[in-house]
Amino acid sequence: MAIPVFFILNFVFLHGLNSNFVTIEFVSLIFGTILPFASIVIGVELKKRKNENTEYDLPNKKDRVIPYILAIISYLTGTIILYFFNAPLLTIGLMFCYFSNTMLAFLINFFWKISAHSIGVMGPATALVFAFGYVGFIYALILPFVMWSRIYLKKHTMLQVITGALLGFILTAVQLWIIGRINIY
Repeated sequence: MAIPVFFILNFVFLHGLNSNFVTIEFVSLIFGTILPFASIVIGVELKKRKNENTEYDLPNKKDRVIPYILAIISYLTGTIILYFFNAPLLTIGLMFCYFSNTMLAFLINFFWKISAHSIGVMGPATALVFAFGYVGFIYALILPFVMWSRIYLKKHTMLQVITGALLGFILTAVQLWIIGRINIY
């Protein structure tokens, strides 16, 4: 979900393809997508080597702890690096939202299984709304399909996917609004 959104934000706010775009997009891609995804793949593969039964959705709470922590570290590191490379404020803000929203999902994970997939759709969709107005909600049109698939696959309940979507939207909107008001530059 992060790849196209970071690409769009960076392309628009850095005025096309240039050396600064390539650097910022590379940082966004590595810390916003590749490292968090790699932590899940590595965790699952290590469990499989120990002949433990697991899957990439990590249905057991305890199996999600290390990938969550590694993703949180990746998003925070990405936020800091983007700041020092003078990335667009919305790019930095979105990476920070990935960090803080994942931190909250991690904490909720100890008590309840919230849909990180729903959060992962609405966070970037909200950033696109901040960038382009209501047209940004076009990205959110995939949300019903993501929610349906999580319920159909019996990975979440209706309440878990709706709560994830609401939290993804509200938390991202509040954080981006605060970041815009503070204007960290």
